[in-house]
Amino acid sequence: MKLQVGRNELLSALSAVIGVVEKRQTLPVLSNFLLILNDNELTVIGTDLEIELRARAQVQNLQSGTATVPARKLFDICRALPEGAEISIQIENDKALIKSGRSRYSLACLRADDFPSMERTNEGQHIDIPQKILKSLIEKTQFAMAQQDVRYYLNGMLLEVDSARIRTVATDGHRLALSEVAIESGISERIQIIVPRKAVQELQRLLDQTENTIKLTLSNGQIEANLDVIHLTSKSIEGRFPDYERVVPTGGAICIDGDRETVRRALARAAILSSEKIRGVHISLSADKLKLETQNPDQEQAEEEVEVSYSGEPIEIGFNVNYLLDALSALDSERFIMQLKDADSSSLIHAVDDTSSKYVVMPMRI
Repeated sequence: MKLQVGRNELLSALSAVIGVVEKRQTLPVLSNFLLILNDNELTVIGTDLEIELRARAQVQNLQSGTATVPARKLFDICRALPEGAEISIQIENDKALIKSGRSRYSLACLRADDFPSMERTNEGQHIDIPQKILKSLIEKTQFAMAQQDVRYYLNGMLLEVDSARIRTVATDGHRLALSEVAIESGISERIQIIVPRKAVQELQRLLDQTENTIKLTLSNGQIEANLDVIHLTSKSIEGRFPDYERVVPTGGAICIDGDRETVRRALARAAILSSEKIRGVHISLSADKLKLETQNPDQEQAEEEVEVSYSGEPIEIGFNVNYLLDALSALDSERFIMQLKDADSSSLIHAVDDTSSKYVVMPMRI
């Protein structure tokens, strides 16, 4: 294999794929990129056996071929070279020789035949969606995914699609985030697929805020995302996602209407002195007043008081301050609504006059 390529073109492809390559791998070859050179196109592939990323770059083909190279080393070398540099890569006899100007690098390669490949299928349901819409749905829900929970189906994000709507849902058992958008998907029946945490994070990183479309292919056990020169394939998480619609409270008699940014900043300040272990915040509600109190094992305390629209009876309730901050930070509106039935029930948070994104936070004893 032999090729020449501009540093920026190569770095763009390597950057798209490097996120899936783990530093510690069960198989040494998984620490490598697989490079496939055909015509004047170089395909860069990385995988951890659960997710596979492919990116393409236009190059000058001097000799076609297939090889693997150490992923992190090639990426770091390319990133360290100056803007606009020209790079030549020649791979033979398990050695990759990389040249750029007066710089020379020799890397040890592994057999390309040992590089695992995920099977891709064109079967399943296809959906075209603007990138900025999917990115927004992910950003508004991904923070509520569980991390290494024994209930493995919580360690990801539910993607639900029907004929007129796309919805994302995430929960860790203590809170829930839901966001949806009305869109003609062309799918007649409802589809649900649980996307693993790492695939969600990679999609969030790769998507941009444009009308450019991404093609999703949803099938049993797999999700594929095609972004023109970048292609992601991921196994889905098996299992049944919780019946989230039953978790979303309705008809709460207690209703708070507040300025989102004012309350968010007050929570952020109070969180500084909250217990690092439980992250609790004590909330006292009275007529048009919201009082926040936190303390930690060092007997340090914080108190914040903000004006809100509330006309009900005084009430006291505790929450995880981080969960409230995450929910308020995800909203786009200037004002928010927080509803709950009583001090022992979950709260429902959403924007004023917009329930396309909803956040459920369970109370806690402090």
